[in-house]
Amino acid sequence: MDMKITAGRFGPEKNGKGIRMQLRNILILLCCSLLLSGCADTVGFDVAASMEPVGFWHGLWHGMIVAFAWVGSLFSDSIAIYAIYNNGGWYDFGFVLGIGFFGGASWLR
Repeated sequence: MDMKITAGRFGPEKNGKGIRMQLRNILILLCCSLLLSGCADTVGFDVAASMEPVGFWHGLWHGMIVAFAWVGSLFSDSIAIYAIYNNGGWYDFGFVLGIGFFGGASWLR
């Protein structure tokens, strides 16, 4: 009986096609990350005091881009992961849902 051993999902293949696909996927992810990070908004404390508070939809968006904002906040003091001019509970609810969309939904796999 002749048994054939096949590579797993991330295992190497004879022609290197799997490695090229992984590199392509990483490149696509990096490009998307750079595009999304361009959507980040910055507001100073003095300006935020006079702004109208943001609600659920902004919280949802800020939760979805929290990973990019966090990396940016490591390198710049002018970037925060949380809007200081929010309206309270609804913003927080959207923020938590946004974080769940990006990181918490990984269990669906």
